[in-house]
Amino acid sequence: MARTTAGGNAAFHKKTLCVRSSIRIQLRDDEFQMLILTLKQYAHIDDPNERRRLALAEIDKAPFGWYHVRAVVVAGIGFFTDAYDIFAINLVTSMLGVVFWQSATSKPGIIPTNSDTAIKVATSGGTVLGQVGFGILADLVGRKKMYGLELILIIFATLAQALSSASPGMSIVGLIIFWRVLMGIGIGGDYPLSSIITSEFATTKWRGAMMGAVFAMQGIGQLAAALVALIVTTGFKQSLLTAKDAASCDGGCQVAVDKMWRVVIGFGAVPGCIALYYRLTIPETPRYTFDVARDVEKAGEDTKAYIQGKAEGRPDEVRRATLIADSEGRLEIPKASWADFVAHYRQWKFGKVLLGTAGSWFFLDVAFYGLGLNNSIILGAIGYSKGGNMYEIFRRNAIGNLILVCAGAIPGYWVTVFTVDTLGRKPIQFMGFAMLTILFVVIGFAYDKLLDHNGALLALYVLAQFFFNFGPNATTFIVPGECFPTRYRSTSHGISAASGKIGAIIAQVVFGPLRQRGAPPGSNESPWLNHVMEIFALFMLCGLFTTFLIPETKRKTLEELAGEVPGTANYDPGSRSAAYKTNSHSGSANGEREV
Repeated sequence: MARTTAGGNAAFHKKTLCVRSSIRIQLRDDEFQMLILTLKQYAHIDDPNERRRLALAEIDKAPFGWYHVRAVVVAGIGFFTDAYDIFAINLVTSMLGVVFWQSATSKPGIIPTNSDTAIKVATSGGTVLGQVGFGILADLVGRKKMYGLELILIIFATLAQALSSASPGMSIVGLIIFWRVLMGIGIGGDYPLSSIITSEFATTKWRGAMMGAVFAMQGIGQLAAALVALIVTTGFKQSLLTAKDAASCDGGCQVAVDKMWRVVIGFGAVPGCIALYYRLTIPETPRYTFDVARDVEKAGEDTKAYIQGKAEGRPDEVRRATLIADSEGRLEIPKASWADFVAHYRQWKFGKVLLGTAGSWFFLDVAFYGLGLNNSIILGAIGYSKGGNMYEIFRRNAIGNLILVCAGAIPGYWVTVFTVDTLGRKPIQFMGFAMLTILFVVIGFAYDKLLDHNGALLALYVLAQFFFNFGPNATTFIVPGECFPTRYRSTSHGISAASGKIGAIIAQVVFGPLRQRGAPPGSNESPWLNHVMEIFALFMLCGLFTTFLIPETKRKTLEELAGEVPGTANYDPGSRSAAYKTNSHSGSANGEREV
């Protein structure tokens, strides 16, 4: 029982808690309420499903705090590194041409189109493997055990690229492709892991903003790549001024460019090194511990520790072992298995969601990476990558990329962050695909006229970058991290993301050469670029239709979206485990009722 003691400051009323009628502890009102709440939630609850519900409710309703900021920053730095490494190659390939193709008989100083495409596709190929592989492993062995390993792989492969050089028995293209495939595997692993860890730790009210902020670091990574390229270009200005074009950049100019590309690539390892410790020490998500590890006591303690800003909970090991054995057949959530995976997604209401997330990401990335990895081509088409010497060429290319990122991409990312929890994911994605369809139709069909007005083409391209990011590029990352059950969330996100990277590979392999159709042999002209833009418009239109397959996830708990909450529209009676159903039926037969 509790009673108010006499006297004391009115703002700090004290209550006396009687424990076993022989111990009296005086507490302030707030301390008393917190203790009573904790006792009510956990001390007397025998049902593991109720303990799970209460613990997850604490995470869903927790006020936004530093523990949320920490999760966003740790995940976001990884995405900064990913974007830097992916998009820096757009600036580096022209430097590679100067260094390793200076003695070519045809177009000296220019990297061959096939080599350029192969280097860019290598990253996407590795990313597909990483997204599926790390996605599955994170569901099998846990988020914590896998988080950080992908960053180690990225750091190692990035430094190896920066130190690569050709030899009589090995071409530079082969070496860079090898290391970029490995780097891509690490980058691919970061997609499902960063998304689901952020979503599983996030409060329901601001989950979209937290996930959007993580993904928005992609824009900062693109900005950093262009900035580093501009800095190294300025640093080697005197050497670059000695050559009027790539073919004449030899001697000191060639040595300078060789140093430049290594610095640009190598810098990508720096932010990864900073974030590595925090990734390796991040706690396991309570949702995984509840639903997959099925450790109710540890998950409950981890929930409290997370909200209090501690690394992890310290449960009583004896009680923990007892509860693991006791709750084995009593947890409603079924165990993950291949049979359960097939049964879950065989239902149209869940299968269509996976089809919607994977399809939307595929259609998006065909155009997004088709343009993003070829910014220099667009800048060349409007005359922004030309110059009287190598310094001007590299400088204008870097500044042009800065303009595209700052004017379109970064504002788009952050507008999404600030509106995704109010407007909703589905409206933003639908609007983005619609605007991109219109923009690509205009660019494609009016391309020749727009070339006469460089400012108009540049403005439309910047608008496209804005609506990529205030649109499907952000939402295709957010939604798959929310709408699948915990036991398959990482795998499903990995499948969705891998579909996108398959689209990116198609964009490079098919549309890269297609843009040069009809060009004179040995020319860098892109006479079919307008038709490529028209094809991109068709892909954006297809993305509109796949958007209808995804649910609106705004302000809904992850359990409700997974169909685990009775009484909701998405509820799936099959989400209860067979063992739980058996126990419930047995209890009912004996006149007992499960709560």
